[in-house]
Amino acid sequence: MSILIDKNTRLVGQGITGKGGSFHIERCMKYGTKVVAGVTPGKEGTELLGIPIFNSIARAVKETGANCSIIFVPPPYAADAIMEAAEADLPLIVCITEGIPVTDMLPVHSFLRGRPGTRLLGPNCPGALSPGQAKVGLMSADVVSPGRIGVVSRSGTLTYEAVLQLTRLGIGQSTCVGIGGDPLPGTNFVDVLRMFEADPDTDAVVMIGEIGGGMEQEAAEYIRQSMNKPVVAFIAGSMAPPGKRMGHAGAIVTGASGRAQDKIAALKAAGATIAPSPAEIGITMKKVLGK
Repeated sequence: MSILIDKNTRLVGQGITGKGGSFHIERCMKYGTKVVAGVTPGKEGTELLGIPIFNSIARAVKETGANCSIIFVPPPYAADAIMEAAEADLPLIVCITEGIPVTDMLPVHSFLRGRPGTRLLGPNCPGALSPGQAKVGLMSADVVSPGRIGVVSRSGTLTYEAVLQLTRLGIGQSTCVGIGGDPLPGTNFVDVLRMFEADPDTDAVVMIGEIGGGMEQEAAEYIRQSMNKPVVAFIAGSMAPPGKRMGHAGAIVTGASGRAQDKIAALKAAGATIAPSPAEIGITMKKVLGK
């Protein structure tokens, strides 16, 4: 069993006829993901890599039975693309697009609250990958291996680094999830931890957070109250200067709760094992599993 995506995922790509979208959708296909349609207004009737292109997401879903969307639409139009996918009743929407204004995402979140059957992953995220089953996003298939460790991260790059370390140590993954680095993600740590806790094929979780916001403290409270599986956590940004953002729009410390040391303290108090550096995420999990 995997969370979010599996062998039954039927993917429709929004904005995949652009260079970046076509590059990544081809790699999703090569991994074995069933890509059944693409959407680019004005290009219906054409094909990309053998994938039929439609003018609208609603028509693509009706014609192909797609149950997941990946969005590569440019920032000015990405919020509308998310809402169009939600309006088509897709269970999962993965938005890769970076740079969507927060003011554009506010109405998206309001819109999604009225559609509890739809989950948004992202925006500004690398997507999800269930090793041996499906890939929806940017993650490299070369670093993953099937197994029983869940991975959830705000940082795309550190996701790949952690997964590579686990694979090299012979520790496979159940599902790897990048929730994105924006201030208003559609899916947060608690959402994914809850799914991993319920997944019978996940034995432990790697959680990678960073400075800014309070999601890690919320995750710590969930771990303390409801998580029975071991969690190895790493928080990036310990050395970031106050008031400076680190890479992502959401990684800026605007109050005490956003500081790395406060997040680490909360997670440690909740029972998570803290990896002392990004280079030690894998070995820390190995030690936890060996106890």
